[in-house]
Amino acid sequence: MAEPRRRLDQPREPSRLRLPRFDPEAFGRWSEGIARYMGTAKFLVYMTVFILLWFGWNTLAPEQWRFDPYTFTFLTLMLSLQASYAAPLILLAQNRQADRDRFTMEEDRRRATMQKADTEYLAREIASLRIALGEVATRDFLRSELSRLAEELDEAAHRRHVLEREKRAHDAEEDFTARPKGQGARRRSR
Repeated sequence: MAEPRRRLDQPREPSRLRLPRFDPEAFGRWSEGIARYMGTAKFLVYMTVFILLWFGWNTLAPEQWRFDPYTFTFLTLMLSLQASYAAPLILLAQNRQADRDRFTMEEDRRRATMQKADTEYLAREIASLRIALGEVATRDFLRSELSRLAEELDEAAHRRHVLEREKRAHDAEEDFTARPKGQGARRRSR
């Protein structure tokens, strides 16, 4: 494939060293996995066994098989290298966890605000229902009012009945006293 022609009236773009691209999310997940593993007892046990084997090999093995003499310079270099990579990976994992915690906290705060608003709305609705129910007659109130009215009507009917009886008795007495004596006897005989 032929290279495209370059124009001579325009400066060339400086050539830059292009680093490989990586997915930050995938790298973050990978670093969290390493950080989680380094925080386990399993890692500590394996690291201790590795260092003890290193010490044992380089002190007890024959002289020609030892690869790191007594001061264990190579082991120190390896542990320093491991620590220099572990610290940033742990920090990266902590930053990602802090971002997740922040997002979760904001989501919880948003939900709590919505729940508070819903609760306040429901409290206002319940209060308005209580006020409205205070103005509405209940079943027990209606029963008591109807029984009171029935008693009043019974008493009024009884009074009317007594008054009518008294009036009839009074009218009869007036009739009896207003008639001559002989007429009253005739009426009775009829």
